[in-house]
Amino acid sequence: MKKRPGGIIHSYQKFDPAQFPSPTQPPPDLVSSAFEHAMMFGNYRELSEEELARAVRLDPSQIAGLGPSIDMLRQMLEERKRKILETYETAAAQKRARRAYQQSASAVRPPKDLEKAYRRGIAEEQPYDLERLWYRADSDHSPFALGLLGVMQRMNDKLQIAELVSKYEFTGREPMSVPKALEIKEELEKIDELLRQLEEAAKTAQIGIIDMDLLQEFTEPGDLNQLEELRQQVENYMREQAERQGLDRDNKTGNYRLTPHAYKLFQGKLLSRIFSDLQASRSGRHPDAVEGDGAVELQQTKPYEFGDSVANIDLPQTVINALLRHGDTRPLQLRSEDIEIHKTRNHPKCATCVIMDMSGSMRYDGQYINVKRMALALQGLITSEYPGDFLRFIEMYTFAKMRHASELIELMPKPVTIHDPWVRLRADMSREDISESQIHPHFTNIQRSLQLARQNLVTTDTPNRQIVLITDGLPTAHFEDNNLFMLYPPDPQTEQATMREAMLCHREGITINIFLIPSWSQSEADIRFAYRLAESTKGRVIFTSGKDLDRFVIWDYVSNRREIIG
Repeated sequence: MKKRPGGIIHSYQKFDPAQFPSPTQPPPDLVSSAFEHAMMFGNYRELSEEELARAVRLDPSQIAGLGPSIDMLRQMLEERKRKILETYETAAAQKRARRAYQQSASAVRPPKDLEKAYRRGIAEEQPYDLERLWYRADSDHSPFALGLLGVMQRMNDKLQIAELVSKYEFTGREPMSVPKALEIKEELEKIDELLRQLEEAAKTAQIGIIDMDLLQEFTEPGDLNQLEELRQQVENYMREQAERQGLDRDNKTGNYRLTPHAYKLFQGKLLSRIFSDLQASRSGRHPDAVEGDGAVELQQTKPYEFGDSVANIDLPQTVINALLRHGDTRPLQLRSEDIEIHKTRNHPKCATCVIMDMSGSMRYDGQYINVKRMALALQGLITSEYPGDFLRFIEMYTFAKMRHASELIELMPKPVTIHDPWVRLRADMSREDISESQIHPHFTNIQRSLQLARQNLVTTDTPNRQIVLITDGLPTAHFEDNNLFMLYPPDPQTEQATMREAMLCHREGITINIFLIPSWSQSEADIRFAYRLAESTKGRVIFTSGKDLDRFVIWDYVSNRREIIG
């Protein structure tokens, strides 16, 4: 054999092809779950390694040994549960619990003014009724109060055993005492919880959801070794992928935090989902630029027409045209029909203000989460595809405030602070003793929001201006000079003030597009108002479900842009 030169040894660190996902597999999405949590609760919270493992879904088939290990543990727990049910019977425990309850109840001597209520509570077996009697006792240490605590404990035992009988089917013959029955109930519930965790882990490879401490109560120490090794491998894999996807690990606490890189990754994933339905249709994500007066020159040329800019003249082709027409005639005279002009593309600029309803009603069905998801997607679209566009976000509630893109995650619907069915309030905001913190925040002030959007859009250097208004119904607040009116149910006075502001937007060439979110309180009046508001500015009304709000807003933005440049 010929002597072979020394080779290069290739080794995989942190990768075992027999035990771990292939490196060619797409990495799991680590940032989306963290952002969904942030949008729901309004803040970024550090994630522990265990929480990160719980949030990520892996392909269980890629982790060798996971299935057999979980199946072994599942069979062991199911066998333990079967033996318990085939060993014991529950009739004796029920009888003893009932007798203990009756004896403790008859031993208590209630005061005369509470005797009737006490007898009714004992007969109806309602813990809440006995609890109220305990609070009505003269002293916490009185014989009646102390005896009542014993009765409530016996009642709880009786109800717990009744729940055990209805939940599990016992076929054995060995009787149980009341404490033994309660102990068996706790054990069976632990087994059911572990079986649920193991079943979920077998589907998603989320080993982090398994309560290892609880599992140790039913297994030998050696039975968990292989599962613990798999858990460590998954956590190491998650740690490596987290660093790649922009999750910064705090060396002191060991928790993960979202970084701007993770923010961009989430926006990219969100935009990919939004545009997934458009790929097979005529509407593409990247609409072609329209030929016309613009700054970007093309290789194609066209004959000169009156009004064309001579700055884009194709001088060599113009001279050639003149030579071909004149031949050897001298001097050479240049005519208009000789001139060739470079074709140009017009990339127009669009200015958009997004008004996001964060009034109290947006809390229902989590509609505020869909609004924030839409805003993040729109901000990601503008940043990546149309960086020259103007985009502003406005939070709408009783007042209206400008919000930076970095604040979108933190927005939350305002708490409802007044529950009267009929509200007629007025506040003079010019008074020094009145501040915004003293005003009920959960009303919907479309008029002020439109005014703030108009003030931002009129200063932009483009005629393409639009307001995207996302709301679920009629306005319930408006300003008249310095007076703030909060009127519920919606009042014609508020609608008139809102329509006046809409007409001012129309006068400035601003289009209002309304995305009407379905709500439990929505009526025909809400729909008719949305139509009137959009019609006054030649805008449009889009009806959409909350879950698809991000898709329809982005889709409409791109369609509107194509209409503008077309």
